[in-house]
Amino acid sequence: MAEFDMVIRNAVVGTAADIFSAEIGISDGVITALGRRLGPARRDLDAGGRYVLPGGIDTHCHFDQPMRDTVTLADDFLSGTVSAAHGGTTTVVPFACQLQGQSVRAAVEDYHRRAADKPVIDYAFHLIVSDPTEHVLRDELPALIREGYSSFKIYMTYETLKLDDRQIISVLALARREGALVMVHAENSDCIAWLTAELEKAGKTRPYFHAVSRPLAVEREGTHRAITMSEIVDVPILLVHVSGADAVEQIRWARGRGLHILAETCPQYLVLTSDHLDQPGFEGAKYVCSPPPRDAASQQAVWNGLASGVFQVVSSDHAA
Repeated sequence: MAEFDMVIRNAVVGTAADIFSAEIGISDGVITALGRRLGPARRDLDAGGRYVLPGGIDTHCHFDQPMRDTVTLADDFLSGTVSAAHGGTTTVVPFACQLQGQSVRAAVEDYHRRAADKPVIDYAFHLIVSDPTEHVLRDELPALIREGYSSFKIYMTYETLKLDDRQIISVLALARREGALVMVHAENSDCIAWLTAELEKAGKTRPYFHAVSRPLAVEREGTHRAITMSEIVDVPILLVHVSGADAVEQIRWARGRGLHILAETCPQYLVLTSDHLDQPGFEGAKYVCSPPPRDAASQQAVWNGLASGVFQVVSSDHAA
């Protein structure tokens, strides 16, 4: 009589703690045994000595997200989750984005409609808060947090998404009161706008100048400001897509003061540099992301941060 629905045999199992040879017993869709010479199964699968790993969780991606302008995101909940599954990712967490003038509740309902029956893997939603009105802070977000939508992202840049410092502090205070986690895109918007205008006036519009318009100092200042507001309100934050040495330094500084600052980086900052943007024609545009890839020294700083525990999260930001 079969003891398992499936046994994966001849596998090299990787966990958070160890790598070892084992067989994997599965019943009712759940791993119920790791061992050697497991009993009979309805189906045997020979892994042929390959690695068998837990499914990845991509906690930062963007599917079918509504935009104010003519931009259309490349993936919806079908194409994005199929692609994720092919890469070994079994859970994704994209963003239900509040447009300015819209309620957050309406954004969540719209995002459920967009997902519908399309995903082929597990999924959840973060929220994006772009218009934290009194009603949103007093009524909508507390109710949504109680329903399980306990993480939301705020922006310091992008005209249709950015919050000012007073708004950011109000959102952080709400998160502290209700037990939610705020994710922060930390860049100085006014500096980016000024640099961009100056570069455009000088005719410097090739993809390489995207990196010039968003230098390390822009991320450093935004990171420090976000950390300062987190300290004032006494609430943890998650700094997303940290790209360079200066921001890493700020995070280390904050933790040295006993502040609870979490951090995320992405594969593009581990494998790309600004040199990838400096290619002819459209080739350089293929590597545009915000914040942009940095120089080799910053790339090494991100690797060092990953090895030393600066980063708690590595996710794609839909760019890898």
